Amino acid sequence: MKAIAYSQHGLPIDDEQSLIDVEIDQPVPGPRDLLIEVRAVSVNPVDTKVRQNSETVAPRILGWDAAGVVRATGEAVTLFQPGDEVFYAGSITRPGSNSEFHLVDERIAGHKPSSLDFAQSAALPLTSITAWELLFDRLKISEGQGKGETLLVVGAAGGVGSMLIQLARQLTSMTVIGTASRPETVDWVKALGAHHVINHYAPLKEQLLDVGITEVHHVASLTHTASYFEQLIAVLAPQGQLALIDDPESLNVLPMKGKSLSLHWEFMFTRPIFETSDMIQQHQLLERISELVDQGHIKTTLGAHFGTINAANLRRAHALIESNQAKGKVVLEGF
Repeated sequence: MKAIAYSQHGLPIDDEQSLIDVEIDQPVPGPRDLLIEVRAVSVNPVDTKVRQNSETVAPRILGWDAAGVVRATGEAVTLFQPGDEVFYAGSITRPGSNSEFHLVDERIAGHKPSSLDFAQSAALPLTSITAWELLFDRLKISEGQGKGETLLVVGAAGGVGSMLIQLARQLTSMTVIGTASRPETVDWVKALGAHHVINHYAPLKEQLLDVGITEVHHVASLTHTASYFEQLIAVLAPQGQLALIDDPESLNVLPMKGKSLSLHWEFMFTRPIFETSDMIQQHQLLERISELVDQGHIKTTLGAHFGTINAANLRRAHALIESNQAKGKVVLEGF
């Protein structure tokens, strides 16, 4: 079957060897696996980070977002059957979804929204899981709650931010502020439901004061956390919470002590990596996302469609992600 892989890490994305087309054997499902015929995939920052930093001795297939059709199931599968249309983000410890057929554990897959096509659905899983876990599992915000509280989302126009803005607006009562810097991304974040949009390249505190906000109770820092860390501590209310998803080389957390601030990390691969006892919650939350989409409460965050799934188009997608100029998600469809 066709697949796209890298065999040498760290190559610049404009090098044709940074991602290559390969032919490999079709995988065989294990007891709880679904064999998926992949119809569409989307690209995330994790794809570029692994390609740049993770050594490999054999061609490694990337991709952690997909939508497709179940073609076969393992003997212990109970949640799906052949013919089901699904979407999922997979596991970072297994071969990725940039291949014609792909294996995924049923406990981290969901039924695709019936109102969306495969490309639109492929934009959603990884960012939906990350945003959901950050909001409800890490920050411990309850659905329907949050009246009088504020959430600041740094990097709101990206994939995770685009989902987080929607979930916070649709499922909580908080005031939601997003950051964006370009006219098109400001418009994007407003359209997703943010009450206010401020520029992350300008001082945050002054801009918050300009819209009548003296402090925020929760911060979701989705990019360049080290650059904003001091500002975020300054704008957080006493006993506030800061959650992040990126990988700063170091953070001096001591200044958080005076306000009794709490720090949370969100990594959506934790449950599948360790096969935690609550791993099935990722299936359940994807089922909920699918319902919210079909009910019209959440919309796809597809920002750009880059055509067929092949090495050349994936290199273009990686280049856009690495430029930090992406709006929403970059999707590819079909082999």
